[in-house]
Amino acid sequence: DVQLQAFGGGLVQAGGSLRLSCVVSGITLDDVTIGWFRQAPGKEREGVSVISRRESSTFYADSVKGRFTISRDNAKTTVSLQMNSLKPEDSAVYYCAAGPTTRHFGSWGQGTLVTVSS
Repeated sequence: DVQLQAFGGGLVQAGGSLRLSCVVSGITLDDVTIGWFRQAPGKEREGVSVISRRESSTFYADSVKGRFTISRDNAKTTVSLQMNSLKPEDSAVYYCAAGPTTRHFGSWGQGTLVTVSS
């Protein structure tokens, strides 16, 4: 049974940085694709970044390219999302999810709240 736990959110000023972590258990991390998603109040959930299994190919939403970096540490069974140059529009609840491909995510963790003040 795959379980994911996201943490690292908080309050930060615009231009600041946060590092989110997603701890994965119940499966070998290298065997799953991990994605970060976010949902702001009143808005639909959107994909932020994905790191594929095995090859660790990375993908980013246009809105975060050049500012966010996703990485995997198999030894720590953790996928991190380094978020730099944060903007108020990055404020949302961030979720991590696991799945077999970059388009299918069947296991979700609880969210962690990121608030960026202007």
